[in-house]
Amino acid sequence: MADLSDVENALVAAIVALASPVAGALPVLGGSQVRVFRGGPPVTALNLDRAAGLVDISVLPVPNATRVTTRWGVQSTTAAIAAGLSVSVTGQSARFSGNAVAGELAGVLVGNQAYAYRAAAGDSAALVAAALGDQVRASQICWVTGAMLTVPGAVALVARTEGVAAVVAEVARQAQEIRVSVHAPSPGVRDAVCGAIGPGLAQTAFLTLADGTAGRLEYRRTASFDDDQVASVYRRELIYDVEYGTTLTVQTPLMLFGDLDYNANAIYV
Repeated sequence: MADLSDVENALVAAIVALASPVAGALPVLGGSQVRVFRGGPPVTALNLDRAAGLVDISVLPVPNATRVTTRWGVQSTTAAIAAGLSVSVTGQSARFSGNAVAGELAGVLVGNQAYAYRAAAGDSAALVAAALGDQVRASQICWVTGAMLTVPGAVALVARTEGVAAVVAEVARQAQEIRVSVHAPSPGVRDAVCGAIGPGLAQTAFLTLADGTAGRLEYRRTASFDDDQVASVYRRELIYDVEYGTTLTVQTPLMLFGDLDYNANAIYV
């Protein structure tokens, strides 16, 4: 699920993406090497970085600046996860191949009798064939050789594999103000770095969050703090508002034989 930490991490990543990478060194933004991180920087770290000419960019939420923006009921989206197994049928034999992903289904349909196995992550083709063979043997003759399952005398044999579907449900929605604070050794350096962040993030309408959803990014306001120059730290805060959903993700298997008929009777497994 997405939470505030995911939003902060996504904003850090968006700022880093604006910088120019430098091999073996800190990225460069606005002509200066920068450190971008979540949370407020310790004073000792600020002093060391100022002495080294570095710029610190901290990302942290503004206190008491959260709004509930839920406007509708639970919304859900579904995305299929590719299957790791495959199967081919020749006559009365089904040969499995590959390695299963967690929750994947494999099954055989012998006549009008369906047999299904829900795999664990990494299950081999031979293990899947053996598991299905054990089920089939409970009612009819079945041979398993390696990853091949054979049902002698079967009038019709169908074998299939299906991946799982990830269902993401949004159960709530909120907006949070986030402070991007630039701590620089001089006003000129501060202005250059902020001049790179502002237009760059203005082109970023959405932040991609860890659960695959997106947070709406909008600029709110700016504040400069030149009174910090006594400590040789020139600070400017860029305030953004990020609206994002609270989500729950569950995995569910897909249907194996839902499109088949047997003597005009639908088969659902």
